[in-house]
Amino acid sequence: MTLSFSPHHTLQQTRRWAVLFALQALFFGASAHAQAFDFDSVSRLAQTRAAEPYRANSDKLPAELANITYDQLRDIRFKPAQSVWRAEQLPFEAQFFHLGLYQTEPVRIHEITPQGSVSHLPYRGADFDYGKNTFNPAPWGDLGHAGFRLHYPLNGTQYKDELIVFQGASYFRALGAGQQYGLSARGLAIDTVGGSGEEFPRFSEFWIQRPAAGATEVTVLALLESPRATGAYRFVVRPGQQTTTTVTARVYLRAGAGPVNTLGIAPLTSMFLSGENQPAPGDFRPEVHDSDGLMMVSGEGEWMWRPLQRPNGIAVSSFAMQNPRGFGLMQRDRSFASYEDVEARYERRPSAWIKPLGNWGAGRVELVQLPTPDETHDNIVAYWVPATLPAPGQPLEVAYEMAWQGDNQQRPPSSWVTQTRRGYGFTRLTPAEQLQQPQYVLDFTGPALDALPAGAPVRAVVTANSNGRVIEALAYPNPATRSWRVSLRVERIDAKQPVELRAYLQHINDTVSETWTHLLLPE
Repeated sequence: MTLSFSPHHTLQQTRRWAVLFALQALFFGASAHAQAFDFDSVSRLAQTRAAEPYRANSDKLPAELANITYDQLRDIRFKPAQSVWRAEQLPFEAQFFHLGLYQTEPVRIHEITPQGSVSHLPYRGADFDYGKNTFNPAPWGDLGHAGFRLHYPLNGTQYKDELIVFQGASYFRALGAGQQYGLSARGLAIDTVGGSGEEFPRFSEFWIQRPAAGATEVTVLALLESPRATGAYRFVVRPGQQTTTTVTARVYLRAGAGPVNTLGIAPLTSMFLSGENQPAPGDFRPEVHDSDGLMMVSGEGEWMWRPLQRPNGIAVSSFAMQNPRGFGLMQRDRSFASYEDVEARYERRPSAWIKPLGNWGAGRVELVQLPTPDETHDNIVAYWVPATLPAPGQPLEVAYEMAWQGDNQQRPPSSWVTQTRRGYGFTRLTPAEQLQQPQYVLDFTGPALDALPAGAPVRAVVTANSNGRVIEALAYPNPATRSWRVSLRVERIDAKQPVELRAYLQHINDTVSETWTHLLLPE
């Protein structure tokens, strides 16, 4: 049973909704033993919606909120004393976000009791401190919320830290101990590229499972809706040094809607402005990014690393594979000296590693890189695209574990790239020749290289696509960092076309590193 609200309820209407919610609670409570509300309940709702035409949210915000400014919205804060489950002294607490400005579409939030019954968590003006604003929320009724966040004593027992946030379309992001918010995840991405325009599905309704005393995990169910798809989602969040979110999703394409060209599963969204491979002129900070590379491992066990870039136009890279073992946008560089930003603390931004649960079949990992004027815009997207889409109304079920990692993060078992640099030191090449024949310097480290004896023969295996010719590929020890360095030079054939590069280290006949991949973009 779902209910929608207009922000301009009369008192009589508000009472009527209260009666309906009471009947809803009575219904769920009476049938709890027969059928508790669970993931399958949301899935049935999503499948029913997929058979119907899409209905956009018709709720309109009160004029005060529709015309709110950024500073006014920032002045509205949820009162921590009103946190859900605080009175019960449970390990997790829930707080809500207020509608206004960019967040204009309400979400409905409910609680699931341990017995499986459902109760609505309404918007209440008394839950918020409006600061300097002079709003009177009493006539607004149950507006709904812009989203919510869960708190947990992540970094100590004295305070419940923010653990995970669900706000805006299907966006969510989480933290492990000692981390600071950076990249975001999404429930689903539709036609980020390859279609007539990107569609942003949104979580329209949430059900939060009330945690037990002493619980070490919390479960959230969500209903996803968009013009071309619906979905049921279950998130099991386990906080820790590495917070994990186990996601189970059933996605339905909507009957009678337009075709979906690119269905992005487990999408990640991040920001890359500059790095050691692409310094920003005039910026005192050596690097500015929430993630510095895309890491992948294929079903055959090949580990790959693609350093991120900020292109001048849209750059799309696809990596076809069968049954991927994992992919993620990673923040490998954890040194403050690499960023020198006291406020942003980019070295604390988490990596997000996606580990598929079960076989995902054939498809591709797709990386989309966009131009951006500054660090306030996310310009990096990565996701999995299945080779075959389900028929409308039929479920596409996927499950994966998302690990929000800090200093201790997923690495290849052999060795990995620690930095990618482009450019020349002293050279007799002219600037035009340097542009035509760019040079890269890569550093590799890891246990496979550490185990090699002194003087071991290691060579760089470097290949280019048909638009490039490898001129130089040297591998040699770097005694300063006890790592291995690769210097490679490639010649462009057509400067207006990209060059795809691959490089890895080989000892005799054994591969001893991940594969570095790079897209040399047209100038």
